[in-house]
Amino acid sequence: MVLDRLQNLLLRAGLAFSFLYPALNALFEPYTWLGYFPQFVRQAALSVGVPELVLLHLFGLVEVILALWILSGWRIFWPSSVACAMLVAIVIFNPSEFPVLFRDLSIAAAAGALALSTKKT
Repeated sequence: MVLDRLQNLLLRAGLAFSFLYPALNALFEPYTWLGYFPQFVRQAALSVGVPELVLLHLFGLVEVILALWILSGWRIFWPSSVACAMLVAIVIFNPSEFPVLFRDLSIAAAAGALALSTKKT
């Protein structure tokens, strides 16, 4: 029982870190992260008057909220599922960055496993 809780906490902490780091690092190095937004998203944001840096930091806020929710462990299926979908989408919409983003698929698998671990059979 203690081992199960420790495994769950370790999985949640690792997943949360993968969302907290980019959000916080984007405060100091925003142009490193802007390139991961597909061009159509950046253009759509600009067309409604949202500057790229605002888009980046709004997405960062979503990442922080998601990370904190994952860390809390409350209704973990939902934030883990969203995290999995976000990571897969990042890879799909940035195929030219696959040599860097391939790791996101491993993190997405961990998020999926965390989501599925809450479902009773």
